[in-house]
Amino acid sequence: MIRLRDIPLPPEHSAHQLQYEAARLLGIPNSRVRQLSIVRRSVDARKKPDVKIIYTVDVAVEGSEKKILKACGCKRAALAPVSFYRPPKPGPAPEKRPVVVGFGPAGMFAALVLAMAGQRPLVLERGEDAQSRHEKVEKFWKTGELDPASNVQFGEGGAGTFSDGKLNTGVSNPRIGWVLEQFVKAGAHEDILYDAKPHIGTDVLVEVVQNLRHRILSLGGQICFNTQVTGISQENGQITGVKTNHGEEIPCDNLILAIGHSARDTFEMLLNSGIPMEPKPFAMGVRIEHRQSNVDASQYGGENPALPPADYKLVQHLENATVYTFCMCPGGQVVAAASEPGRTVTNGMSNWARDGQNANAALLVTVNPADFPSAGPLGGMVWQRQVEEAAYRASGSYRAPAQRVEDFLAGRPSVGPGSVEPTYRPGVHWCDLHDVLPEKITASISEALPLLDGKLKGFAGPDAVLTAPETRSSSPVRILRDEGRQSALRGLYPTGEGAGYAGGIMSAALDGMMTAEKLLERGDNRD
Repeated sequence: MIRLRDIPLPPEHSAHQLQYEAARLLGIPNSRVRQLSIVRRSVDARKKPDVKIIYTVDVAVEGSEKKILKACGCKRAALAPVSFYRPPKPGPAPEKRPVVVGFGPAGMFAALVLAMAGQRPLVLERGEDAQSRHEKVEKFWKTGELDPASNVQFGEGGAGTFSDGKLNTGVSNPRIGWVLEQFVKAGAHEDILYDAKPHIGTDVLVEVVQNLRHRILSLGGQICFNTQVTGISQENGQITGVKTNHGEEIPCDNLILAIGHSARDTFEMLLNSGIPMEPKPFAMGVRIEHRQSNVDASQYGGENPALPPADYKLVQHLENATVYTFCMCPGGQVVAAASEPGRTVTNGMSNWARDGQNANAALLVTVNPADFPSAGPLGGMVWQRQVEEAAYRASGSYRAPAQRVEDFLAGRPSVGPGSVEPTYRPGVHWCDLHDVLPEKITASISEALPLLDGKLKGFAGPDAVLTAPETRSSSPVRILRDEGRQSALRGLYPTGEGAGYAGGIMSAALDGMMTAEKLLERGDNRD
């Protein structure tokens, strides 16, 4: 195959134009192009409104690839590199099944790798299956009736299931392509294989995670929902079993701990069990919401139905903090993401089509252990709870505190929306967020908003809505592990976002896979 990079086409291009342009760049007739595969697709809006779609493609041609490359002299053309991931080969099943705690991206892909290797993993997930969980979440959004065991944070697929299903990551890893292929096999759209910013969409993810579960089961794995780990057993520095909420103890020598960033009671149990942990920096703030049409106009220089809903990624470094956007959801909605009674939390999500009226993103402020009001490994977690409780008290319910940007910057309470109607369910409570959020958060956001508006016109528009709080961007805790990915308690493998080693669906999935590979390398040997 020949790889051609950076092929620009107008947004309205036809399917045939890409192949014709590839043939032209290679200096051959279109009839000699036998196959064309898209490797990457992105939007270039640097010269707005002349926006282009940029492609990288692999082309199979009739004739000698080397002769064609030499004759065409195209600097953007070269032989396609070969890079792919091979999962571990099946081996004998161990006497004791490896146990995976948590069935979010890290636990799911750790279990998949183990199952493909013939290890028959046992997965323990405190929440429900995706379909039952979806029904509980919809009920919460409509009525404010929270199920602490099955919600946006807990259940099949983890917190990422109720987000946008974003799969972009800043790391380079040969496993990425393989993970994307597994999502496609499970029902995700094929465009995630080549889009520069791939996303599955919450509506599709609910089905995808169920299909991944069925695959693990077909390979000999077992998955127990509504099963929370409440204790661990150990002997001579080695894990020997886990206790569950059903009063049972499950023997195990190897346990992958992929609990997610919101399993606070599990963090407390681990700390009390002597598992080494430390506080880590994270970020808190709000969700900011705009009209999607305004974001499109700012990013593209106008509206164009041939272009996807525009996104953005902004950062502003201040003297004592960094303010940045995270988990931007084009055409999405702000959602209630609480997992504990009496504590309000927000998040953002989009469906695959991203066809909602509003865009939203987390607007976050970095916080460090020195900022935490409480000391100790769980100091950040304690602070999260305090902020979430203050938000709940503001309305006396799960209606989230909200404020227009103009009012926030002026330091006065909002009494209602302007041109941007908030999407948060079960509803918002208009107020002054300075009365709800810590001063470090409000002061940093106030300073950053006008500066960020200079980077994205209209970002600090008067009617943009701030909905609070966004506290679960990442784990406030790191569960320590060595180069072999084990805790000081041998056989315990802290993994993924909850353990402090990932920051999104893809990075969590990769961490789960690499932990499973380390477990397989270790085999039955004991350090």
